[in-house]
Amino acid sequence: MHVPTAPEATVLTRLTREQRAAALEEMNREEGLDILVVGGGITGAGIALDAASRGLRTGVVEMGDWASGTSSWSSKLVHGGLRYLYQLDLPLVREALSERGRLLETIAPHLVKAQPFLWPLTHHCERSYSAVGVGVYDALALAGARGHRTVPIQKHLGRKGARALAPALDPSRLIGAIRFYDARVDDARLVIDLIRTAVGLGALAVSRARVTGFLKDARGTVTGAAVTDLETGATHEIRAARTINATGVWTEDTQNLATDAGGLKVLASKGVHIVVPKAAIDAETGIFLRTEKSVLFIIPWPRYWVIGTTDTPWTEDVAKPVATAADIDYILQHANEVLSRPLSRDDIIGVYAGLRPLLQPRLKPGADNRLAASTKVSREHTVTRVAPGLTAIAGGKLTTYRVMAADAVDHALGEALARAHPSATARLPLVGAAGYRALAARAGAIARERGWTLARVTHLLDRYGDELPALLDSIDDDPSLGRPLGEAPAFLRAEVAWAVTHEGAAHLDDVLLRRVRLDIEHRDRGLGAAAEVLAVMAPLLGWSEAEVEAERTAYAERVAQIAAAEEDTSDAEAAARLTRAI
Repeated sequence: MHVPTAPEATVLTRLTREQRAAALEEMNREEGLDILVVGGGITGAGIALDAASRGLRTGVVEMGDWASGTSSWSSKLVHGGLRYLYQLDLPLVREALSERGRLLETIAPHLVKAQPFLWPLTHHCERSYSAVGVGVYDALALAGARGHRTVPIQKHLGRKGARALAPALDPSRLIGAIRFYDARVDDARLVIDLIRTAVGLGALAVSRARVTGFLKDARGTVTGAAVTDLETGATHEIRAARTINATGVWTEDTQNLATDAGGLKVLASKGVHIVVPKAAIDAETGIFLRTEKSVLFIIPWPRYWVIGTTDTPWTEDVAKPVATAADIDYILQHANEVLSRPLSRDDIIGVYAGLRPLLQPRLKPGADNRLAASTKVSREHTVTRVAPGLTAIAGGKLTTYRVMAADAVDHALGEALARAHPSATARLPLVGAAGYRALAARAGAIARERGWTLARVTHLLDRYGDELPALLDSIDDDPSLGRPLGEAPAFLRAEVAWAVTHEGAAHLDDVLLRRVRLDIEHRDRGLGAAAEVLAVMAPLLGWSEAEVEAERTAYAERVAQIAAAEEDTSDAEAAARLTRAI
């Protein structure tokens, strides 16, 4: 398998309207695909890369933008899951920690960053059992990395040491803390880089293409899918020897297009996060809290803190997850239990909600069929054959996407073919990763050459990795792209252009929600920057003035509806506010 160099990858992996049209045309060929993946979230993107890296003729379709579902609304953590450790699920934790190491070291070091957390202690008895738990966590990470340490081990701190790292902690109940490490990631960018890497290895990728039915032969074997291009309305028949359903909370809807015999059962669990400015919490590290239901993370990013999450069953339209006033109050209440300066709604600059696809437990005959508490449902994934020719996968977590992908492709291929075409992703760097460290060593020199701050260069390196020189070339070709956005100066206009020319952005919300992510760090969800963003996008996409206005109006309606929903107290009321999918 040839892994393209950085300049090659930048050219070969572009997601554009032209690439999309060519991929759709190629998928329509009579000879068909080896693997068709349905779903372009973290699981589907991982499967597409896994299949393409084995040399299989691979296609992937997604009904929205890449990562537009669950995979852009996560806690943005790459972690083993301390909560599962306390449930004694050691194999799951070890697997996740092993994958955390791979992502940090090889697969995506430009996107995945080691992140320290403080676990505040309020009773002396906590230190013993917490230390044992975190010690096992460190040991499993070391074992998974074959003795190579990818993050520092735990450190015990007294009250003074904890307060030095996090002055924001309320001293009245604090007796000390344990510092441990996990990692954070921009979830949507990880998905986009997975898709781009797959395309660089020959995969055919088409977003905004919805599976509306499955093709079958005379024996009832699934031989592909009927796919409607949501941009044109045209329907295409895409033939494939094997099809994999990786549609997350839409798993049951998708499998029901092929069979009425059932299959995987998925519970949608809503997770809500709030975002506050960096100045709102005085701390140099993240904070980890155990709650009566689950855990709460206070996660630092360069300009803000992400705080969450909730974990409650969602029974409304899975296309419209939205936070309620009750969700926001729950997060504020638990965060404020350890903070000396309480956070209020006035501090909040962003709120987002997503749905986790959790496998439903199998109930005994005659058992009460009401939804079980979602926190009791396993995050482990399951792969099954829904119908001949159709494999489905559900469950799991972002951190273990690569393992899930390998399992899904192995299952679809069958034992003999899987042995002949083994997974090749364990040490495969994503686009932007291979030359990242060498380029990062020159960050100071690049800053001086450009007259930028080191923070600006670091921001770009942590988003584009070894593709930064290509982004800089685009600025040299058009100096106007080197200007910061007026309403969001942390981002350059070049990043908006790159989203269109390399990352497949085709609409305003693609940029504001999943590329230049102003939706979560501006209280107006980036609406104030929309005019300038549209001014960069319009000539690249050939939009008329009417099309530009339609994009702005649609986004403004979304912002208003979500803001109204955040004042409601029930999921039903909040979801009813939305006229279209999130």
